[in-house]
Amino acid sequence: MDFNDSPAEAAYREKARAWLEEAAAAHRAEHGEPKPNTPEHMAAAKAWQARKAAAGYACITWPAAVGGGGGTPIESVIFGQEEGKAGVAYGYFTIGLGMCVPTVMAFSDTDTKKRFVSPAVKGEEIWCQLFSEPAGGSDVAALRTRAVKDGDDWVINGQKVWTTGAHYSDFGILLTRTDPDVPKHKGLTMFWIDMRDPAVECRPIHQMSGGREFNEVYFSDLRVKDSQRLGEVGQGWQVALVTLMNERLAVGGSAGPNYREVMELARALPGEDGPALSNDAFREKLADWFVASQGLKFTRFRTMTALSRSQTPGPESSIGKIISANQLQDLANTAVEMQGEYGILSGPEAAAGAAFQQSLMWAPGLRIAGGTDEILKNIIAERVLGLPGDVRVDKDVPFKDMPTGR
Repeated sequence: MDFNDSPAEAAYREKARAWLEEAAAAHRAEHGEPKPNTPEHMAAAKAWQARKAAAGYACITWPAAVGGGGGTPIESVIFGQEEGKAGVAYGYFTIGLGMCVPTVMAFSDTDTKKRFVSPAVKGEEIWCQLFSEPAGGSDVAALRTRAVKDGDDWVINGQKVWTTGAHYSDFGILLTRTDPDVPKHKGLTMFWIDMRDPAVECRPIHQMSGGREFNEVYFSDLRVKDSQRLGEVGQGWQVALVTLMNERLAVGGSAGPNYREVMELARALPGEDGPALSNDAFREKLADWFVASQGLKFTRFRTMTALSRSQTPGPESSIGKIISANQLQDLANTAVEMQGEYGILSGPEAAAGAAFQQSLMWAPGLRIAGGTDEILKNIIAERVLGLPGDVRVDKDVPFKDMPTGR
């Protein structure tokens, strides 16, 4: 592994850093620091995305013909690092540009790509991903949302859940069941849909963190054209795999406090015999977090090195997601417990601005998004370590004959 930028990469980093410094200052002067989840915050996010697109820094690896930067994967990584440091990154477009639109680009016709790709790059339209269902759990292929052919159209009925950003999205990619007479992985078909259609109902879910990023989405006789189909009829699982692999890469890391911040908190909090930092049990945990963070860092360096050599990264994103999400939950729980009765505070008066309390309530969701711990451990076991696969008794059973639990 090479941990250093090549001369070309160092030059690109300097160029990106200079642009970000000037552009971020101008952006803040125009839009200020609006509160998240407000119309002003969304407007600022769209303005920043448009600014990046105009400069060639939005979707850096995509062709310039569709509004991308025509650059390399390592340039995209470098810009992402510098954008994070500049403090102007927004999350509204991650799912659309990281998962949905690449699927549209791979499986739609020329007219569809021409219609949707460029507006998404510019931040004019937002996409969501409609996969998970209440009865499916972690098994995406167990979905029950039905699409029935009716002339040149398809009529869709069913429900999705935990759909991030559905309530503010313009379009979405939707995985449906079109043939219940074949095994569950073979009877699926993917479509793109208009989220503003009256037959689509979004119900935001009030999370314990106070946020409402996730949604239940209902489809009641939603009629879509066959031209909205992505891929062949019955080949939706193959289409979905493209989206899922992008998703696991996108959520491979987790934002939130790290071991350094909890160490600083422990220095300031009193314990039984001096600062909490002097507690042996806590120091042992701190050492574990440090070792895990170093492992994550070097795993990400391996991914960056592969990108720098124009290679395709392996399943490192599955490793990163398992470690980072679990560590964030453990770290946040320890930090809140250290605060004693003050750990119940969740406002600005709480230690570190309640960052640990927010992370404690958010981290469990990260262990589900993009594949649960159990799913990702199976991926690592089977595809990295070469261990035998799980026994799958429903592999060749027609979906209509699978037990429903009733």
